[in-house]
Order: sequence, then structure tokens, then C-alpha cells
Amino acid sequence: MRWRVRTATFAHVMVAQPGYESSYRDITGDDSIRTILTFRATGDELLALTHAGWPFYQPPWSPTIIGMVLDDQTDWTEVAELVAESYRFQAPQKLARLLDELRSSPDAP
Repeated sequence: MRWRVRTATFAHVMVAQPGYESSYRDITGDDSIRTILTFRATGDELLALTHAGWPFYQPPWSPTIIGMVLDDQTDWTEVAELVAESYRFQAPQKLARLLDELRSSPDAP
């Protein structure tokens, strides 16, 4: 499943498994069936995630893409923040501002 702003992907979930091409399997050598999320990151967050180790890895096709293994230990609050930041990175400024307004609303979760 892929989420996009116009034609640019800001998040993608897939299953890395035998029989399907997967940079996760190529980079890690892990032949296990894994659910993977890829998203965009920048600045200090990109640097931190690039060096964080499990469950993060950096696919080779873009310097701003980070991959993350989703499993029983996944912190879904962290995933929500990472995907929101990825959206903000890809979105036009007007849409990014709308996201900021929604998040600062008193009714925001």
C-alpha cells in the first residue's frame, strides 16, 4: 500500500518475502517474512534514523528514504509521527500548514 501527495510517495507498506524483490532483504540478508514501512525523513531525524539500527534501515534508492520493520514491538505513536513528518516533507506548503493547524487544534488527539 502506498500513500502519496500528488504523484510523490510519502509512505509505503509492503511485505518483504521470498519471491519478491526487496531492498530490505538485500541490505540485511534477513530472509524472514517482514512487514516494512518506508517513509521520507530529513535533517537530524534522517541522520538519527540512518544510524539507529533495528528496526530501521536505509534503502539504497534515495538518500531521504528510511525503512522500518513493523512487528509486535512497533511503537505506533512513533510511526504516526514519522509518517506525518514524511507527509510534511512531500506536501506543498499549504497542505503542510493545514497539517500543523490540525495538530495544534484543541480537539487534536
